[in-house]
Amino acid sequence: MAQFAVIIPAAGQSTRFHSPEKKPFVSLDGRPIWLRSAELFWNRTDVSKVYLVISPDERDSFRTRFGHLMAFANVELVDGGSERYESVSNALARVPAEVSFVAVHDAVRPLVQPKQIDAVFAEAQSHGAAMLAVPVADTLKRVNDTTHTIVETIPRAGLWQAQTPQVFRRDWLVEAYAKRSQFPGNITDDAQLVEALGHTVKVVASTFENFKITTQDDRDLAERLLKSRTQSAAEKPKPRFGDDAEW
Repeated sequence: MAQFAVIIPAAGQSTRFHSPEKKPFVSLDGRPIWLRSAELFWNRTDVSKVYLVISPDERDSFRTRFGHLMAFANVELVDGGSERYESVSNALARVPAEVSFVAVHDAVRPLVQPKQIDAVFAEAQSHGAAMLAVPVADTLKRVNDTTHTIVETIPRAGLWQAQTPQVFRRDWLVEAYAKRSQFPGNITDDAQLVEALGHTVKVVASTFENFKITTQDDRDLAERLLKSRTQSAAEKPKPRFGDDAEW
């Protein structure tokens, strides 16, 4: 069985969340958001370790608040950098060479389903690189930042909205980060780095429920979805084993 390492960056500034604490540490239906994201991976038999990247100045407070949650978890804390790519790079340096694949998943994307993780992991093994995404459904407009007027309408045919996890052969991702300074333009995700090396990234269809929590409204929606899932699971009938079995 191929082994995967999972990097979860949680060192961002959360400037659009408007909260005294950063998004990954906020409670979502009674549990911190980062935990809901990380636990989707650390219990998998194909995951060697989860690397949770946090700001260095938050390490002590994180251990105080959440150390008991990590006591028996397959997770390692990594100091982040001032930019996301620095955080991922720091974690990538900790991944052992014998690990075949590396997944990068947003700490504030806690609603991805296990079956979606299964699918994107499988495609990465087959193709070397894969990511979750959803086709764009709405009409896209390019808008002037100053006047807030429409500059052009962008055809949405063939456009997909990137999500995570994004999963890559470890050697491809290591090479991509080593050559990052050679790639022109603004690199916005890990798949773009791997694409710049000339590798093809396979897209695995996801759903809009796997959204990234950016605002308080996003958190409220995520909480409603979680509660709905819990209620649906509770309402499923238990299986019967024999005529005299009790429910």
